Amino acid sequence: MKVGQEHFRTIWATDDELESRAVEIIDQTKLPFRFEIVRMETLNEAVHAIMDMLVRGAPLIGATAAYGMALAMRHDPSDKNLDDAYDNLLAARPTAVNLRWALDDLKNILSPLRPKQRLKAAFARAAEICDEDAAQCSAIGDHGLELIRGAYEKCGRSRPVNILTHCNAGWLATVDWGTATAPIYKAFEAGIPVHVWVDETRPRNQGASLTAWELGQNGVPHTVIVDNAGGHLMQSGQVDMCIVGTDRTTRTGDVCNKIGTYLKALAASDNSVPFYVALPGTTIDWSIRSGRDIPIEERDQTEVTEITGLTKAGDLETIQIVPSGSAAFNPAFDVTPAEYVTALITERGIATPTEDALMRLYPKESRY
Repeated sequence: MKVGQEHFRTIWATDDELESRAVEIIDQTKLPFRFEIVRMETLNEAVHAIMDMLVRGAPLIGATAAYGMALAMRHDPSDKNLDDAYDNLLAARPTAVNLRWALDDLKNILSPLRPKQRLKAAFARAAEICDEDAAQCSAIGDHGLELIRGAYEKCGRSRPVNILTHCNAGWLATVDWGTATAPIYKAFEAGIPVHVWVDETRPRNQGASLTAWELGQNGVPHTVIVDNAGGHLMQSGQVDMCIVGTDRTTRTGDVCNKIGTYLKALAASDNSVPFYVALPGTTIDWSIRSGRDIPIEERDQTEVTEITGLTKAGDLETIQIVPSGSAAFNPAFDVTPAEYVTALITERGIATPTEDALMRLYPKESRY
């Protein structure tokens, strides 16, 4: 995707010699007011980037974890460090299943190799994971494009297709294209007029700060709304469809996404608005049948009690917005049961949110 007129991915390895190679990321905690690139040279820096959300979004977390393993091998390719790196990265964030998938993938490749072979293999596989993720998201966009095209035909090509999204499931949450935004970008490039309602997505405001920023960088018409406006817009006929992402999906089609997604799904169901979830197959957890079994990350209460913004003087400043002494509860995700999901948009096609449909798309992966 574009930043200004330059194409960027969200993560990439530097061109240094293998023994001194580093990994660079866009620091998403500084967006939308600062565009800063952070250089990572150690395992601990990769763990910090995931834990403190310099990178976020299930696919990007997985890609960062893969490069984190490579950075660990750069400093010490021993069996012990391979195990320690796996454990440290796995503990960084508990909900996104891509994290575990990427770590298992790297460990299975690296474990049989001699230590001196591991560095090159780790960087090569991490790069492949990034390329695969970009290709998967592009394919998600191709399949989702047809849904948007259908909505455009349904309204008689008389107006833009209004799409509501929640949080950031854009290219900033992946390596490129995004999941929920991929169909939007594909439709925009195809000349289909679209307009995106962007939930601000408290408490970290990933919609207002990240989704709005990246849509603006790529010229896509959008409007930021407070989270609680979504139901009103659906009631008044101003939403043609909802498209969201997911950090973990069960084999039966329950989806776990940023807190507040469930409420949007309920409102969509009540107003007969299609509710789509876009995801790569790597986000499906075949070991879990019910969303109730997904671990829900609870983050620091300061994300609720404080907010960061740009002052009139142009400085970034964090301020307290609740009374001193008031406690805050900060679950990062909620679960939307499959019954409220119209369809899942994957890189292999569109599926109903059922076990049978997912198993038909992923016959090998589903043999858990």
